[in-house]
Amino acid sequence: MDRRIQKTRNAIIEAFVDLMAEKNFEQITINEIAERANVNRGTIYLHYVDKHDLLEQCIEMHLDQLFQKCPPGGDTDSFSSKDAMLRMFEYLEQNALFYSTILTNKGIPAFRKRLLDMATNSLNEQIYKGNIHQNIRNEVLVQFLASAGVGVIEWWITNSMPYPAKDMVEEFWQLLDRFQI
Repeated sequence: MDRRIQKTRNAIIEAFVDLMAEKNFEQITINEIAERANVNRGTIYLHYVDKHDLLEQCIEMHLDQLFQKCPPGGDTDSFSSKDAMLRMFEYLEQNALFYSTILTNKGIPAFRKRLLDMATNSLNEQIYKGNIHQNIRNEVLVQFLASAGVGVIEWWITNSMPYPAKDMVEEFWQLLDRFQI
């Protein structure tokens, strides 16, 4: 992608996230985004259909990057490697503004569901391939782990990340070990 186009898109996304930190999604206008990003209103429409499309693409981009940091598999037989999990938590730290804004903005209730869906899909692949825990139905295990994982991440982010990423990974890993996952 052309560097100028990427620079413009980044400015639009940054302005959009900044505005979401200040007010609910439904109150934000394209004019406000354009003014904050220092671009014309028409420039936004060259890249996005409307603010809902901007939100969708923004969420998709961040979630894709998040899950690229913690790919399925890893070096161990458990559901993911500790290093991959640490990279994911560090990515969350580096992008704290976006994730805390999106999780706390009352106009975006679907974000948590998208995060949960992505976690569920990723875990499904890993658990069904590895047949990790034979005493529990796979679909129950997937729902448990996805809900727990997303819940812990959501708690950590919305509470201003009270513990460093490394500590969170250690705590999470101990929980997984306790359940022999």
